Amino acid sequence: MVYFEPRIAGNTGSAIRLAAVTGARLHLVEPLGFDLEESKLRRAGLDYHDLAVMDVHPTFDAALTALPGRVFAFTAQATTSYTDVAYEPGDVLLFGPEPTGLPEEVMAHPRVTDRVRIPMLPGRRSLNLTNAASIVTYEAWRQQGFPGA
Repeated sequence: MVYFEPRIAGNTGSAIRLAAVTGARLHLVEPLGFDLEESKLRRAGLDYHDLAVMDVHPTFDAALTALPGRVFAFTAQATTSYTDVAYEPGDVLLFGPEPTGLPEEVMAHPRVTDRVRIPMLPGRRSLNLTNAASIVTYEAWRQQGFPGA
């Protein structure tokens, strides 16, 4: 799971908790909109920080170098539903910053396999970042048979 330039500490703290309980690895692409020692990050992650694996990358390309799998960019402007993807170990679930989502140049990167959406009612802009990541992370983990659970 990759958070591209996350801006809200609490959402990233929740992602740390999600990574800890699912065994997913969390990758953050700088710049971050907060300090990793911020209290909101710690509070949202509870005591799961030591149980999660997290990497911080200086650029998107640096993150992609570390992640050889297929890359699925999540956006409300996609036709492929997250349930239509047959997830494989090593797949990269890419999410954009809270106020704006992924920029077009990131979604158009040659490493992006597909743009994927989570269905919502018409007229709604987006889900909370970590809620969206949770939905997709659990679907990918379910398809793999919940290894390690």
